[in-house]
Amino acid sequence: MKGSFKLGKVAGIGIFVHWTFSLLILFIIFINYKAGQNTAQIIWSVAFILCIFVTVLLHELGHALAAKNYNIVTKDITLLPIGGLARLERIPEKPSEELIVALAGPLVNIALAFITGFFITLPDTSEKLMAELANGVNADNFLLNFFLVNFWLALFNLIPAFPMDGGRVLRALLSFKLQRHVATKISARIGQIVALAFILLGFFTSPFLIFIGIFVIVGAQIEADYTESKFMLKGFKVHDVLMKDYQRIDANEKVKKAVELLLDSQNKNFLITENNIAVGTLNRDQIIMALSKKGDDEFIYNVMDRNLIFLDSNSLLENVFELIQQNKSTLMLVMENNELAGALDVENLIEFILINEVKINKAHDEKQ
Repeated sequence: MKGSFKLGKVAGIGIFVHWTFSLLILFIIFINYKAGQNTAQIIWSVAFILCIFVTVLLHELGHALAAKNYNIVTKDITLLPIGGLARLERIPEKPSEELIVALAGPLVNIALAFITGFFITLPDTSEKLMAELANGVNADNFLLNFFLVNFWLALFNLIPAFPMDGGRVLRALLSFKLQRHVATKISARIGQIVALAFILLGFFTSPFLIFIGIFVIVGAQIEADYTESKFMLKGFKVHDVLMKDYQRIDANEKVKKAVELLLDSQNKNFLITENNIAVGTLNRDQIIMALSKKGDDEFIYNVMDRNLIFLDSNSLLENVFELIQQNKSTLMLVMENNELAGALDVENLIEFILINEVKINKAHDEKQ
């Protein structure tokens, strides 16, 4: 994620913090200063926020280490002002595996709350509790606040609102009986209804709830669309969708040649060859960047992407779908019997999904 700074590694996973996290610290200092708190109280408040983000890191590590049991790599974990983001290589599709990975994060918070509970005495009435919390975070109520925050973090994350942990738990449970794309659609719709409630409540309480609601609505729709697209590819192989007619450019040509081809056709991705051997790819954004920085007389071999991605023609599309999604602006090469059989890009795949969706809907209508 752009604007992130690496803090180190835990269990081989890169830990990053986004620069906007510093704004949160400054905001905490500002509001405590405006509230008339002294330096000691402000330091306790900042220390508490830092402890909460260590908790968020442990929460995300819970997901990551649970996923590691199923040979799923976590690319990195980034701490943001709104929480943590663990980028898993893929989401486990077996219901039992997804259930464990989704529950691992909230279970970390429950464990932290349970451990903290040994070192505090909970007030016996709500009035006494509010009185203890009324003066902000301090040495006397630090652990009490930590206990309550972990309890509420676990509870909040288990709300069945996709893509939060609770939404994934719900999908996993539904997937024991339903197809994954159907379970995802149901979970996403429930999550969006909950998100609308967040937004409405946010107008009367906190704008932060509005932000969370919008995040859930968008995230749920993305997940539903992704799972539906993957379902549409079920049973098809890479050779069913590969392009045999695609534009090639010699590596020794200049950028002006790529610009001409870009303007003269609908092609946005080009295969770069040298002596009829694939040596790289070039997309529209890379052409524009090269044109603006180096001019149209620059040689293509100096601006092309040399990292070629190869797909086996007999691979199931649903298995390589995530790889294709991650390389949206890249032309991928399809190999068959160690020879180049064609190419594939995300736009071609999307067209295939749309056509397949129309065929399925038409067949469904004819049956009714």
